[in-house]
Amino acid sequence: MRTWFLRARESFWFLPTVFGVAAIALAIGLTELDRLLLANGDTSGALLADLSATGGRAILTVIGGTMLGVAATSFSITISVLATTSSAYGPRLVRNFMADRGNQFVLAVLTSTFLYTLVVLRAVRTEQDSISAFVPVTAVTFAVFLAIADVAVLVYFIHHIARSVQVTTLQGRVLRELVEVIDLLYPDASDRDTVATEPDDLIVHEEFFATASGYVQYVDFEDLVAFARAHQVVVRIATPPGTHVLEGQVIAQSLVSRNQGRDESTEKAASKAITSAIAVGAARTPHQDLGFAVQGLTEIGVRGLAAGTNDPYTAVAAIDALSSALVTLCGRPAADGRYPGDDGELRVVCRWPSPIELIADALLALRTYGMNHPLVVRAGVGLLERLEAAMTGGDRLRLRDEIAAFRSAYVATDPPPTDAAPVLERLDGTVRRLP
Repeated sequence: MRTWFLRARESFWFLPTVFGVAAIALAIGLTELDRLLLANGDTSGALLADLSATGGRAILTVIGGTMLGVAATSFSITISVLATTSSAYGPRLVRNFMADRGNQFVLAVLTSTFLYTLVVLRAVRTEQDSISAFVPVTAVTFAVFLAIADVAVLVYFIHHIARSVQVTTLQGRVLRELVEVIDLLYPDASDRDTVATEPDDLIVHEEFFATASGYVQYVDFEDLVAFARAHQVVVRIATPPGTHVLEGQVIAQSLVSRNQGRDESTEKAASKAITSAIAVGAARTPHQDLGFAVQGLTEIGVRGLAAGTNDPYTAVAAIDALSSALVTLCGRPAADGRYPGDDGELRVVCRWPSPIELIADALLALRTYGMNHPLVVRAGVGLLERLEAAMTGGDRLRLRDEIAAFRSAYVATDPPPTDAAPVLERLDGTVRRLP
């Protein structure tokens, strides 16, 4: 259920569908209210109390037809922005525009207004259509207010779409997603519960296999914890979110104590419960995939360095944004990856990537595409200095290796001495501060 909601939230159809159903229900309700008022002889207070059937039809036709045209135009603009984003910033960032609540809201309001006027228009009757004329005055009045609100929504859409195409807006949205997944997987120590350690005598009771090929997009830990507690097992996730799996590949295992008996009667139900809790799709998503969230900012920077773009300032801004998230990540305790049940016993185990693994991927892209851009190199050095100040423990040793690789890649480009001297001095100073 959680997986379905996440996919629906990033689609263009979900919010318009909800608004459309609500608009149809509202149109029917206000029309019936008008019938009730007419039966009681009460039409006072309506803004259009003297409206004729012909006038009511004209108003509804104009509003409905106009809003449908505006909705089509808005949708065309959105598709154009999606195409521009795909070519300029990378196709994997298109989902950010599809998940944008502003775009979904505008499309939902405009299409629901059309549906509302269509249903109300059906209820309007002239004397030629029936024995007595009927004009749902309250419903038509509300349609006028909807049209006024739609004008405001249109102005908002123009402003919103103009901001959406700016790289700073896109970069800020990707950074927020990255921070959210960091908070989810690497919470502060004060937010963590004490979890029992994994027993040493656990053995594999059953293996569960992927039913389709693709990327693991989401793992429903609540369902897995409930299942594991009900069957007194520990579930180990073999393929955490972001992993590409093939059909038939092992994605999870249930572990039991060596002295615990096997319950063969539950194996079929267990397979269905486990595979349904691990969502596999065609593309990666950032909801639990920290590597993909980091890749979003990295890709913005790399695209800025493309020959057709040649915008190192975009790459510098992306590196600065990435450094703020990675420094936050380095300041958090190591990802626990252990999920207890209500009884406090360990129920689910999942290995999350370490900060140095994510940093290594980002630095690899920087070494590959950014060494010929002095501004980008300086931003990369700044990233390394911030990471050195924030990292603790054994990851500092691995950071030394990453700095050495960065230095070698930079020297290999044969930079002029004027540019190279301050960069190499800062790199060597960072290395000296490491153990």
